[in-house]
Amino acid sequence: MEFLKRQDVWISPYRLKSRGFLNSVSARREFEGVLIRAGNGFGCIHPWPELGDPPLSKCLEDLRGRRFWPIVKRAMRCAEFDDAARSAEESLFEEMEVPQSHATLVNASPKEIALAVEAGFSIVKMKAGRNLSDESDFIESMVSEYPQLKWRLDFNETLGPDEADAFLSALSPKTRMAVDFLEDITAFSESGWDRLWKKHRIRLAVDRESGPHRKAAQVTVVKPAVDEPFLLSEAAAMNQQRVVMTSYMDHPLGQSFAAWEAARTELIFPGLVGVCGVQTHHLFEKNEFVERMGDWKPGFTAAAGTGLGFDDELSSLPWMRL
Repeated sequence: MEFLKRQDVWISPYRLKSRGFLNSVSARREFEGVLIRAGNGFGCIHPWPELGDPPLSKCLEDLRGRRFWPIVKRAMRCAEFDDAARSAEESLFEEMEVPQSHATLVNASPKEIALAVEAGFSIVKMKAGRNLSDESDFIESMVSEYPQLKWRLDFNETLGPDEADAFLSALSPKTRMAVDFLEDITAFSESGWDRLWKKHRIRLAVDRESGPHRKAAQVTVVKPAVDEPFLLSEAAAMNQQRVVMTSYMDHPLGQSFAAWEAARTELIFPGLVGVCGVQTHHLFEKNEFVERMGDWKPGFTAAAGTGLGFDDELSSLPWMRL
């Protein structure tokens, strides 16, 4: 908690441009955020106002003041871990094994699926909910073409309960078997999700409303950019749920923090963490940070350097005192 109160905070704004639409509730292609520096440590604030975060201006206002918002507190927590490792001239990834990742798709197209398969992915994650009919047809055709693939569909709570039930009822038996889980198919409801699970027996993953008492979900999605992994993972273990750790589709530094938290959580709770979603740098046009993450593949490549890496890149950025 003492590190959270540090006042020697510097910021470096950034802008990322995505290769496509990143979720079903946002039509943005450009994303602003800031890297922060506190002591020797670095963190990332990359808000998604569409998903309930305060806008970047409010995040910076909070960073200057009481640091109330989870996204701000977690960025400072990242900087704290990073500071400890950099001060010791060590990498946070030493003797750590980051779980494998699914392929997060920008565009639902046969070309994207073929590239994911060629890169070695066994699970793909696709945003859904914009056009259920087209999405259902696409998945059905891809399941036939790639029967070895498993699918994760993220709806960002775009469906109502009746729409969700109708979508699940229309899936062919072959596609049902290929679905790994459906994320945030509707707004979370213990009774509503329990009914969907009992009727369809397709795993449901809770993300936007993840919490210790979400017992009707079979999977808990944890985003270290805004979530405290230990608390959610401990509850998931008690509820016999799987944990999937994902990036916030943010800057490669934030992506690296999510990867490290996934590895750390698996050390604390062996066998709890499944295939994760921490390979997301390919979603954005290349810059020096994106290039340091290496090829798009299931296995994570840590950037060289101390702490979370990127020593040279971070030192070359312009920094402003907050």
